Amino acid sequence: MAKQESLRTSECPVARTLESIGERWCLMIIREAFDDVRRFSEFQKNLGLARNVLSTRLKLLVDIGVFEICPASDGSAYREYVLTDKGRTIFPIVVAMRQWGERYMFEKGEIHSVLVDNTHGEPLQPLEVRSCDGNKLEPADCHRRRVITGEKE
Repeated sequence: MAKQESLRTSECPVARTLESIGERWCLMIIREAFDDVRRFSEFQKNLGLARNVLSTRLKLLVDIGVFEICPASDGSAYREYVLTDKGRTIFPIVVAMRQWGERYMFEKGEIHSVLVDNTHGEPLQPLEVRSCDGNKLEPADCHRRRVITGEKE
């Protein structure tokens, strides 16, 4: 069996993203952080994850800049895992996955959670991909183009 090559050097942004945050526990940890979970023990309790697995995933997420480790906000000796700006920008990815799951992964009548906005108490509008002039785009309306980082995309 051929050794699988790391996707970290791929030209494809999807491949690189999957290599860094695509593992299920990484995304579940990030999801918990969006619900204001910050402490190792809270992540472990909420996810039921083995300490060694959680520790490894949190270290990876800190190493790639999704979380930073900060002193506990309550002044205790604990440390907290706080989403960075880079980490907070993952929110639309989690929302898109959630909305897809709400739409396709539950049978009629099954109970599931729905993300609602705090101001109106209503479910979020479905995410859509839009062009620079605001038109809704479908996959056939887009193509990939190679660019060098820092150049206008």
